[in-house]
Amino acid sequence: MPSLHPGGLLARRYRLIDRIGAGGMSVIWRAHDEVLDRTVALKVLADSLAADARFRSLVRQEARAAAALVHPHVTAVHDYGEEVDPDGTVTAFVVMELLSGEVLEARLTQGPLRWDHAVRVCAEVAEALAAAHRLGIVHRDVTPANIMLTALGAKVLDFGIATHIGAPDEDEDGDTFGTPAYVAPERLDGTPAQPATDVYALGVLLYETVTGRVPYPADTWDDLTEALAVSAAPPTDGMPDDVAAICLRCLDRDPLRRPTAYQAAEVLRALLPPPALPPVPVAAPAPARGRAALLAACAVLVAASAALVAGTMLRPPAESAAPEPTPASPTSVPAPFGSPSYVSPSTAPRRTVAASAPVPTVREAMAALGHILDDGVASGEISPDAGQDLRNLVRNLENNLAAGGVHDLASQVHNLHVKVGDRLREGEITAECATELGAALDRLATAV
Repeated sequence: MPSLHPGGLLARRYRLIDRIGAGGMSVIWRAHDEVLDRTVALKVLADSLAADARFRSLVRQEARAAAALVHPHVTAVHDYGEEVDPDGTVTAFVVMELLSGEVLEARLTQGPLRWDHAVRVCAEVAEALAAAHRLGIVHRDVTPANIMLTALGAKVLDFGIATHIGAPDEDEDGDTFGTPAYVAPERLDGTPAQPATDVYALGVLLYETVTGRVPYPADTWDDLTEALAVSAAPPTDGMPDDVAAICLRCLDRDPLRRPTAYQAAEVLRALLPPPALPPVPVAAPAPARGRAALLAACAVLVAASAALVAGTMLRPPAESAAPEPTPASPTSVPAPFGSPSYVSPSTAPRRTVAASAPVPTVREAMAALGHILDDGVASGEISPDAGQDLRNLVRNLENNLAAGGVHDLASQVHNLHVKVGDRLREGEITAECATELGAALDRLATAV
């Protein structure tokens, strides 16, 4: 078996740097991909389990499930491999994006989150689960240990026991997968895996992040059975009423009465307070003899602000005096998009925020963009191929932003505008959805 030590080379490609984590099933290494020249996280199956084909299968299943998901709140998986030593020993590993942040489980040791922070985290987790469910994947182990808090939001980790909707929800020995306190009641009966079981775990996660405790404490399956025998709903003292309401809906004993992950995300997002506007600097009083000039300057600023709200300042100078383009009919193909100004201000997007709304943070703007992409693919307004293409570009931008490597955000957003235009001309995106994406990209370009 290859020597797993700093400086060691795995699969003739991944140079190990240092160990950054360990769990019951694996060891996590920081490594350098010498083929693509990037730093990655390498999840290596523990030596004690590597000889077991079942555990190797779990690792392989995680890689396949997570690799199918391209979403801002799901950890990207780059590669999977197995290396066999001459004596037959197998080393199995998954190559993932290297995240910088804090595991939610560790953060909760300091106490519960502020309610709005908890709601934001759970909204992002719900969006990630909704994306997985659309691909027919159930996570089955949504816990604080599998959520990473990063500069760009929450990331769902470890699809190691993920499975497809409708698959048996027990292992070959008849045992239930998962962490007892987060397992939905119906899973104890061995019912097939369903998205509703992830939504139940989301409810547990929301309850714990707000209150600091799980609704039904359980370390074993017997503990869980005993805890669930109590018919009363868990107390919600200290939780805002609206937060408690969606939490209890997710925790409903009847899976048919729970919201979908998408619906939960929508409700949670709606509960968040609007982002605060940056303070407006106040000029010192001008001398009396200069007040006429100051008033004239203020008039210019007011006019410029009005033009910005109307969207005219987003156009290159050559286009600013041109007549407003007529929105394309569903059967026509617009002219090629050469700049971010292809979105007509007269076209009102359905899901985007009005131009006069508060300036979003980069994280909020990225999340909104991912949401529109998910919606578009789910509704058929974006072809799966175009959706994957755009998600990859958004993922690259997000990773660069997280690493502090993008100093020309406007240029990167412009490139995404051009890609949307290309896909629209190819008939892979509807005109209305392209308009929404354009507006979301403009919001990203102005994010703070």
